[in-house]
Amino acid sequence: MRRRELITLLGGAAASSLLWPLAARAQQPAMPVIGFLRASTAAGSAHLLAALHRGLSELGFVEGRNLTIEYRWAEGQSARLPALAADLVSRRVAVIVASASEASIAAKAATSTIPIVFVTAADPVASGLVASLNRPGGNATGVSYLTSALGAKRLELVHQVAPAAKSVAVLMNPSNPTSAPFMRDVQAGAQVLGLQILVTTVTNGDDLESVFAHLAEQRPGALIMSADPRFTARAAQIAALAARHALPVIYTTREFAEAGGLMSWGTSLTEQYRLAGAYAGRILKGAKPADLPVLLPDKYELTINLKAAKTLGLDMPAKLLALADEVIE
Repeated sequence: MRRRELITLLGGAAASSLLWPLAARAQQPAMPVIGFLRASTAAGSAHLLAALHRGLSELGFVEGRNLTIEYRWAEGQSARLPALAADLVSRRVAVIVASASEASIAAKAATSTIPIVFVTAADPVASGLVASLNRPGGNATGVSYLTSALGAKRLELVHQVAPAAKSVAVLMNPSNPTSAPFMRDVQAGAQVLGLQILVTTVTNGDDLESVFAHLAEQRPGALIMSADPRFTARAAQIAALAARHALPVIYTTREFAEAGGLMSWGTSLTEQYRLAGAYAGRILKGAKPADLPVLLPDKYELTINLKAAKTLGLDMPAKLLALADEVIE
């Protein structure tokens, strides 16, 4: 073989060897993209995202390795949620994880085709998210911890801590769709116990310092927190304000008690987000939301923080401590 022909042959082989990896990479499927939508801020939500990532990893999906997540935060302004949901739809994400009730409703209104995995405290059937719990139908499914149906129980529990109280305050965000059914349940419990309910509302942009100062002026015997992502993101601040104003408070989930709150009756939010992550992973692998039943908590837990009780100067009733699933000392 002539020298010129040999050089041409080797050069062609080298070029082919360089092109093969490029062709192989071109044939690889694009990395799936998940959209994450929440009404609050990224600050205070790290534990929820960590749980979501754990659920995704159980199905083999790791952000940055074989998955991209587009985060959209409404920064406490729920009116921004429809536009943020529409933006995720325009980007044609593979799945939208809708965090909390307002985000879930906004996502559902924005698309009837992109799969939605919600985490909500509301009844997803009454909210119009699914046709039924066992057979969701449509493009949405997820996790519901139904905290709006636990108002009377929380009132009963906090009344044991403050049995002499004539009135109990409720802190709620009126724009949250869980607030109305939650208040109905609280009022039903108040009638049985003969208590007056004092409602204090928190709207977008309200300063919690002034809200708690106003609460203290009403002199309620105790306080019940309603479910809202804005409250969850500021759990430690709320617990500190309750201690400053000597208010016994019962919260919606154990994360508040872990952050220094007195007590909670509910489920673990982190577990709900882990389950949502696993559902999102299943959908990425081909499952259809219509075939995945809405998941409900298998139990609700009473968590008591004795450090908070000591700060408030409270002796927790022995009967209540015996009922507790977890006591933080």
